[in-house]
Amino acid sequence: MSSVVPRTRRVLVQGGVIAAAAAMVAGLAAVPAAAVPAEVDAGSQVRFATFNASLNRSSEGELRAHLSSPGNAQAATIAEIVQRTRPDVLLINEFDFDPVAAGLFQDNYLSVGQNGAEPIAYPYRFIAPSNTGVASGFDLNNDGRVVTQPGAPGYGDDALGFGAFPGQFGMVVYSRYPIVDDLARTFQRFLWKDMPGALLPDDPATAAPADWYSAEELAVFRLSSKSHWDLPIRIGRQTVHFLVSHPTPPVFDGPEDRNGRRNFDEIRFWADYVRPGHGHYIYDDEGQRGGLRPGSRFVIAGDLNSDPLDGDSIPGAAQQLLDHHWINAEFTPSSAGAAEASVLQGGANASHRSDPAHDTADFSDVAPGNLRADYVLPSRKLEVLAGAVFWPVLSDPLSRLTGTFPFPSSDHRLVWLDVDVR
Repeated sequence: MSSVVPRTRRVLVQGGVIAAAAAMVAGLAAVPAAAVPAEVDAGSQVRFATFNASLNRSSEGELRAHLSSPGNAQAATIAEIVQRTRPDVLLINEFDFDPVAAGLFQDNYLSVGQNGAEPIAYPYRFIAPSNTGVASGFDLNNDGRVVTQPGAPGYGDDALGFGAFPGQFGMVVYSRYPIVDDLARTFQRFLWKDMPGALLPDDPATAAPADWYSAEELAVFRLSSKSHWDLPIRIGRQTVHFLVSHPTPPVFDGPEDRNGRRNFDEIRFWADYVRPGHGHYIYDDEGQRGGLRPGSRFVIAGDLNSDPLDGDSIPGAAQQLLDHHWINAEFTPSSAGAAEASVLQGGANASHRSDPAHDTADFSDVAPGNLRADYVLPSRKLEVLAGAVFWPVLSDPLSRLTGTFPFPSSDHRLVWLDVDVR
């Protein structure tokens, strides 16, 4: 297949061998200890998980350096959480785009037992470029400056996705099951303006509608703040499409709400993609058009940065998926630790409308408080067997893995679901 994104920029790993790695390098509720889930039956029951692990670093190459040998405390803690929850298919958000670092995390952390936890091996992984930290060449925050030097003040706000360097806050998928690379689709370059009815932000200082971005800016401005990926996972004779993304936080902007609107439409992308007849406008990075084939099994996963009732996202953003006809959202993962934290931390949590047991992120208690930000949402035809948020109560010995601010792992919690793929 011909590709707009060179094949050397998409890296699939099978059996520990990095495909095209050389070219890439050159171019560059609580789960109590006694109740930690055991390995699942690979024949029908498969555990899908998402984890915003906050493994991003402040400079390019720093993550690789930190993972190049055992001993990084945060990485070891993240690995232990993964080892104790044992997902079969795992999305990690906020992992800087670096195929070598992705391999080092497997070799030096996941493959090494942490504090008595069993090592876990993922023979397959997928990593691809992110829009974060990619210079746009335009003044996207309309502050009168065009910042094109990575790391310079204001650079992230003018980049195609917020980041101090290309690939910061990226993502990676690890899998026990084969990822069908030839059928994988990435949507990094899909333009926001090409979504029908896009919620393009409006400059409140002018009378013209939806004019925060100029026509020239919209010609290059991409919908995904990171990327959207459709990864077909081959599980026996079944194929489940792992649909992953990390929409931008709906904050850090102004009255134009450019980030809130982008967040809404990044979530909407999957709603249209899986709804028959609604994804005709979508094109991937290889030029193929259309959404998911009707009847396909799928699991949507990621840090969506949108709580159904609380926080700063546009009302109804998360409901685009939670109320979707083709998505099975009847089961909501929860934890006793999240409910406990809401009571103990108070602040904004006291006025929240969402059930605190469903929270997945431990944010500032002043605002927005703890939120449900991370989701694993299977298709309607997939039966949910179990699920939880890994957020141990303080009396659980494993609470050392999540802790309180400053967190030993991440301000987000791993969320997992077991589904029957038969």
